[in-house]
Amino acid sequence: MSPRAATRPVGTVTRGTTNPNRLRRMDRWIAATHGAELRRAADPVAVDLGYGAAPWTAVELLLRLRTVAPRARVVGVEIEPARVTAARPYERDGLLFRHGGFEVPVPGRPLLVRAANVLRQYDEGEVAAVWERLCSRLAPVGQGSRGGLLVEGTCDEVGRRHVWVALGPEGPRTVTFATRLGSLERPSDLAERLPKALIHRNVPGEPVHAFLRDFDRAWAAAAPYASYGARQRWMRAVRDLAADWPVTDGPVRWRQGEVTVSWGALAPRG
Repeated sequence: MSPRAATRPVGTVTRGTTNPNRLRRMDRWIAATHGAELRRAADPVAVDLGYGAAPWTAVELLLRLRTVAPRARVVGVEIEPARVTAARPYERDGLLFRHGGFEVPVPGRPLLVRAANVLRQYDEGEVAAVWERLCSRLAPVGQGSRGGLLVEGTCDEVGRRHVWVALGPEGPRTVTFATRLGSLERPSDLAERLPKALIHRNVPGEPVHAFLRDFDRAWAAAAPYASYGARQRWMRAVRDLAADWPVTDGPVRWRQGEVTVSWGALAPRG
């Protein structure tokens, strides 16, 4: 049965907690890294999957995507019918709300699916199947296009700390760590926000544990740069980290309190 033919939404109801601006760091990264794909598309549709008890994240996603892709449209998808009903008054040009789950009940294949704080309640063993299902709904790779993007991850309640995985139609590509630098004592503080695929792997012998260990060491070595501010210390630490880990972005993103690493370097063993 195709995703659109499913009669019942796939997934379970989340807690639904959300706050305005909670996903701003994730949204800005999406706009910066995926904006060109959205601009080129004939119908740039994005899905805010599991937006929660209030529609703020979907409203904000539309506003932020339209700064880089004025024709972008957002569909908020929720598995809890009452949340969809409550969100309907916020519909506007380019913004709709639909009842559904991991089947992603929108026509065609969207260019973006954002699933933030959705998989926290699932078991680690369920993640791969959810990723596969969602990736199958993305716009395919084409001439001059890398296809759609799935961004799945976790953040704290006020959006100061995020970690997310970016996936294309072929599967996982990168992992991004993002933080409000003024709130950070050490990079490993981000461990509590690792997505479900990684959070239980932050143990000795696993790549993500080694990465955070090395990041903390680079952060400590960059302590003299703290006199110039947390941003300069972060940038120096990331520059040193990149000597041993496949960091895929550069200083423009580092200045935002971000660093992105190839998924293969952090993927769980076994």
